[in-house]
Amino acid sequence: MSKRRVVITGLGALTPIGKGASGFWDGLIAGKSGARTITDFDLTNFPTRFAARIPDYDASDHMSPREARRMDRFCQYAMITAEEALRDSGLETEELDKDRVAVMVGSGIGGMQSFYNQSVEFHDRGQRAVSPFFIPLVIPDMAAGHISIKYGFRGPNFCTVSACATGSHNIGLAYDSIVNGHADYAVCGGAEAPVFGLGVAGFNAVRAMSTRNDSPETASRPFDKTRDGFVLGEGAGMLILESLESAISRGARIYAEMAGYGFSADAYHMTAPDPEGHGVILAMNSALRSAGIRPEDVTHINMHGTSTPLGDVAETRSIKKVFGDHAYSMNLNSTKSMTGHMLGAAGAVESIATAMAIYHGIVPPTINYQYPDPDCDLNYTTNEPVGRNIRYALNNAFGFGGHNTSLVLKKFEEQ
Repeated sequence: MSKRRVVITGLGALTPIGKGASGFWDGLIAGKSGARTITDFDLTNFPTRFAARIPDYDASDHMSPREARRMDRFCQYAMITAEEALRDSGLETEELDKDRVAVMVGSGIGGMQSFYNQSVEFHDRGQRAVSPFFIPLVIPDMAAGHISIKYGFRGPNFCTVSACATGSHNIGLAYDSIVNGHADYAVCGGAEAPVFGLGVAGFNAVRAMSTRNDSPETASRPFDKTRDGFVLGEGAGMLILESLESAISRGARIYAEMAGYGFSADAYHMTAPDPEGHGVILAMNSALRSAGIRPEDVTHINMHGTSTPLGDVAETRSIKKVFGDHAYSMNLNSTKSMTGHMLGAAGAVESIATAMAIYHGIVPPTINYQYPDPDCDLNYTTNEPVGRNIRYALNNAFGFGGHNTSLVLKKFEEQ
């Protein structure tokens, strides 16, 4: 029995290199870096004093002050990108059966800034100072809740949290909801807003971030021999998945088809990748099997590629084990070289990049690559975009705790 086919008909993005999906794509093709020195709060004596942030963000450009007060910044980002994706898909003005619309949107760390702010209020002023919105501000599932409330979507609604694999897990489960007939449409993705004092301090303490404070724009340099850690990023990515029957019946634009996915665990360490890549290999093989394709059918992988010394090598080794000699003929890349690592939003934003690469026939570059690393010897599409007809592509996303995801997207063909 053949699976129900699922296509991508709407995109919404808010990123350090461009607002809106089209602005994000323009930033990718231009090889733009979103990393900048942080100047609006004190990071004196911090090992890392920069991040990739949304430029000139003002909630009042998008919502009323009352709405903004009831949402942490990660939730605001999710609402903005969901609205864009629905508008882009044309569903915003369609008469839908709202019982058949799923919403699956996650955040790796949720309302961390609101949690910190409320903790300070409680410490300084006591219980009466705690906001009645405290709990709704901080719980990661509230983005999915707010989206469903605003649009009246009553289908499957939840939030999967798996650190930096969050966005991709939510997309995969949204795909399942349509394949298995629980919904006809899905709003799915991830959002994150970790760039504030305590957030930066926490990731500094993990000692996984770059300390290239003299040159933030070049700090994220996946696969380069001189890489020294990831760059913290923020933002959101949202996709509209839809059954093929629905998309065709209403004449929707189709960016790409989602063909399958693979999920797995490293079962190895809280933060470090398995150097042998057992879990990553399992995720990619499961994704290929789910899509019913062979390794040689894939011509592009948007890699997790965080710019950490261990992670880039481990992922490269895993790709070689899955794809063999074919690994050298693919165009790989890491768009984190431009956006930084957007944590729970990363898999969603990078799925958008993968879908647009398929749609436009262009692989965005991995920027800041200067010095070859003999342990990273594949074609990472360095520094300049490359035109390529892509029939099948993977998007990899991995999270602390050993969570691994690999999504398969394909060029849409009606037959």
